[in-house]
Amino acid sequence: MAKESTFDIVSEVDKQEVANAVNQASKEIQQRYDFKDTDASIDHADNTITLTANAQERVNAVLDVLQSKFVRRGISLKSLDTGEPVASGKHYKITAAIKEGLDQATAKKISKLIRDEGPKSVKANIQGDQLRVSSKSRDDLQATMGLLRDFEDAALQFVNFK
Repeated sequence: MAKESTFDIVSEVDKQEVANAVNQASKEIQQRYDFKDTDASIDHADNTITLTANAQERVNAVLDVLQSKFVRRGISLKSLDTGEPVASGKHYKITAAIKEGLDQATAKKISKLIRDEGPKSVKANIQGDQLRVSSKSRDDLQATMGLLRDFEDAALQFVNFK
């Protein structure tokens, strides 16, 4: 009798890499000539990043710098949930949240995708903020991983492949 193989689907972000990306972006903003006298800054606290500048174009440019640092550090932009620029006094602000964990709606969407398009022997169970995928065939599990690599709603990682 074959033992059942499993893996977990999670959505995690390395907090140290996020902090490094924010620090690099902040240093670049302080040094670049086009950000001189724009009061551009980046503040990072827990899972929230606040971008500030004195013009809407400048705050969008700060966001672009931050996103480029995320990409260089290997952090998926799917895990960065950015809002629209908001006027706050003389400054414009963008608040960005770091998304971690799979919410119920995303987990259900992944589970439905696995049921509809994945191999028939694969089962998916929602367990809190992760999804446990199981099957008797390791090949079917690897095919499921291939199916989910291009999932667009969240940055997915596959852990605990047993």
